[in-house]
Amino acid sequence: MNYSLIDVVAVGFFILEWTTYAITLEHTAYGRDSLSARMNVYREVWIRRLLEREARIVDTHIMTSLQNGTAWFASTTLIAIGGSLALLRATNEVMPMLQNLPIGFSAAPALWEIKCMGLLLIFVYAFFKFAWSYRLFNYVAILIGAMPLASQRDTPEAEAHVLRTVRLFGAAARQFNRGQRAFFFALGYLGWFVSPWVFLVSTAAVVIVTWRRQFASNAWRAMAPTGYAPVNRQNPAA
Repeated sequence: MNYSLIDVVAVGFFILEWTTYAITLEHTAYGRDSLSARMNVYREVWIRRLLEREARIVDTHIMTSLQNGTAWFASTTLIAIGGSLALLRATNEVMPMLQNLPIGFSAAPALWEIKCMGLLLIFVYAFFKFAWSYRLFNYVAILIGAMPLASQRDTPEAEAHVLRTVRLFGAAARQFNRGQRAFFFALGYLGWFVSPWVFLVSTAAVVIVTWRRQFASNAWRAMAPTGYAPVNRQNPAA
């Protein structure tokens, strides 16, 4: 198959980095201070203020925007899946062209196909995450439509409905963030098509860039806590 130890190391490093990044953001105390976690606070703020309004037209427009954005990513993922399949089927045509490039490309057809299959699996994973996120956003829209009237906002039923909506909202955001994370790591994965050494560097670069956006970006600083303590502390981290 013409693969080397460095190929195995690079793939292992890729899987380790993706898994560690996801677990750190979604299941540790450190991740509860990420940009996504800070934004989750304002999802609850939004739903609680929505409960106080009789006219909720603006809220439905926001939900439509979120649904459209998720649908766009899902459809884009299908295009990426089609491209990966085309790349897989064109092995015999693509490899001679790549070998003529001045990048020192060298890979057996079987290894090339394994690389294409890996890319395909990443995009299939992303599609399922975006598709499920879209479905959950639809459910959130239904819960917003079923929100109790403003005159009933102080009842236990209204509080239970708010918490239910916030939890479902958080679940939808988590699935969307996981789909986006797959997109980012797919970019790092493309480095393997050049060489395992480039794969190591591109994977590390993706982790650094995504970490910085979550914990050291201007957006993260802008969303610094202001003292609001949400009842629901779930973390849909990216």
